[in-house]
Amino acid sequence: MANKIIIDIFKEKKAEDFTAALASPKSKAGSGSAAAYMAAMGNALIERVAKSCLAKDEGNERLDYIVRNAEILRSYMVHLIDEDIKAKGPINRARKEGGAREIEASIQTATCIEAEIVNMAKPSLEFINELCDLCPEEDKHFLTEAAEFIMASCRAAQSVIFSYAALSSDDTYRYVTKRENEIFLAEREALLAGIASKLK
Repeated sequence: MANKIIIDIFKEKKAEDFTAALASPKSKAGSGSAAAYMAAMGNALIERVAKSCLAKDEGNERLDYIVRNAEILRSYMVHLIDEDIKAKGPINRARKEGGAREIEASIQTATCIEAEIVNMAKPSLEFINELCDLCPEEDKHFLTEAAEFIMASCRAAQSVIFSYAALSSDDTYRYVTKRENEIFLAEREALLAGIASKLK
């Protein structure tokens, strides 16, 4: 009789179950999944504020656009929770069974979800920046918190990227990965600083 294969779908787990899975050294869920979860929460708060603004300004096309895109980003980040686990499959196998060449070949795949979290942090922060000028005073704290969730997800994702890049024997790849991510982080930090100045 064949063994029963159990596939965990982490995006469908309760917060208690998901965090318990993260706490287990045997879990397939890791920091990339956690970063995606955090980015989803940040985008949920963006969506919340944009919906609140739209309720008071019906027909505002720009607010409608932000609502729709924040919802897309939130759902996308939830989707990435499990996609990150899939992306780690090749490098996990290579580290167990393969050699340096197999590990090298799977590094970019292993970090593709984290790279997407970093990439999509920019439009999320841009939406927050725009909402700073549109939302009522009582909702502004949600924007501060959304920005912090987004930045934390970005920093965590970059940490994962750096940890996998360190496995590469290619000095140029390691340097370019580090420098590229420093530039990305500086751009997002500048957006965060602009948001913070508006929300003082």
